[in-house]
Amino acid sequence: MTANGAGKMALTSQAYLDGSHVKQTKSLITELCRLFYTLGWVSGTGGSITAKVHDDEVPKSDQLIIMSPSGVQKERMVEEDMYVLSSSGDILFTPSPKPYPHKAPKCSDCAPLFMKAYHMRNAGAVIHSHGMESCLVTMLDPLAKEFKITHMEMIKGIQGHGYYDELVVPIIENTAHERELTDSLAAAIEAYPKTTAVLVRNHGIYVWGDSWISAKTQSECYHYLFEAAIKLHQLGLDWSTPSHGPIQRSKPVLGDTSSQKRCIVLDIEGTTTPISFVTDVLFPYAKNNVQKHLEDTYDTDFTQDDIKLLRSQVEDDLKHGVVGAVPIPSEAAGKQAVIAALVANVEGMIKSDRKITSLKQLQGHIWRTGFEKHELKGIVFDDVPRALEKWHASGIKVYIYSSGSRLAQRMLFGYTDYGDLRNYLSGFFDTAVGNKKETKSYVEISESLGVHKPSEILFVTDVYQEAVAAKAAGLEVVISVRPGNGPLPENHGFKTIKSFSEI
Repeated sequence: MTANGAGKMALTSQAYLDGSHVKQTKSLITELCRLFYTLGWVSGTGGSITAKVHDDEVPKSDQLIIMSPSGVQKERMVEEDMYVLSSSGDILFTPSPKPYPHKAPKCSDCAPLFMKAYHMRNAGAVIHSHGMESCLVTMLDPLAKEFKITHMEMIKGIQGHGYYDELVVPIIENTAHERELTDSLAAAIEAYPKTTAVLVRNHGIYVWGDSWISAKTQSECYHYLFEAAIKLHQLGLDWSTPSHGPIQRSKPVLGDTSSQKRCIVLDIEGTTTPISFVTDVLFPYAKNNVQKHLEDTYDTDFTQDDIKLLRSQVEDDLKHGVVGAVPIPSEAAGKQAVIAALVANVEGMIKSDRKITSLKQLQGHIWRTGFEKHELKGIVFDDVPRALEKWHASGIKVYIYSSGSRLAQRMLFGYTDYGDLRNYLSGFFDTAVGNKKETKSYVEISESLGVHKPSEILFVTDVYQEAVAAKAAGLEVVISVRPGNGPLPENHGFKTIKSFSEI
């Protein structure tokens, strides 16, 4: 039995924490991070790595976990900077603070995701890379939910794969905070039992292996394959087929071929979705659950961000004498007093149907809980799924622009009676891009989409003022006439449709 063996002392004892197995694993992680920094995987304090403390006397499931800290220069880390966690994820050792300009020590923001790989795949090590290749490869097809490649020698370096196999890596959508990726990463791990990696769009990749050697080897192979795919794409070649022949592109078709559109931007309320779903289902759900949501998530980063935005909005409302605005006390008044004031303000904002970012962001987080608990289900008109599928097959990119937050939009289209429709959507815009009745918002969208001219975008809405603003920005516009929509001005001058099948 080794000096550090579990048979002689508890894993959580100071003697074991100071022992050679733990020290060797800490040293290994610092060495790997210096290497990964030179590869561009952990630059700008991004990326992270974790490994189990290998000890022949300890079952793998019980082995301690070493994890790098968050927000530090990865290439300058030393052993003393490492966190030590139990096999269940409890922190056993926290590094001592360093003087300015160093930040206070904080365990990796990736910790919840790392733990999923440990618990669901019995991993021995996990690497989170921000390598440029792993980011760009998710952008080659903004609708793709998987990266696929075959007939490449380096596929043999991926566990369970050979040269002739098709390697499939799931792609999940990025979020503002790392920990918010936990559920979608877990879902991808469960849905793809053969995968040893998950890509995060516009972000990076998580790779795990039975040991640090396996995780490192596979990470190198993944990055090689991603770079190969990017270069083949630049050459117009298809990396996903055995022959790697020319990419077969569909010609976009939309109405008259003399006036083809490259993109379609859709409103939600009254366009893809009945207004009644928003007013009779979503709004009441948010109003009825705001207090519980704030109480349950008060100390989380995303709720603290929501509170900060609401404080700023309410301060502005009070200055301008907005009816229903009440002061929000400082934290010193206590959690319940703050929540009570927040609830009062939010209820007033919902009643007035205000299109403001602070409210929409909070509602998005409340609705996310409802969708994930299957208490809510997104409703779309019957013609919407078929149209989205048709446009996608024709090579037309479809975007959503709504006053609801992007998170709320993703939830609505991700949990519908027709399944997950996000596969057909290329992106989401909310009030962060501007008010929907202002022309400059549509100018910003046009520039974001990279079209040669605004008229290559078709905007579909049920609101006359939005149609006017979009037209002024040069977009083509049609107005959606759906059951329950408000009346339009006489002689409004816009083409109208009652179904997406007319587009």
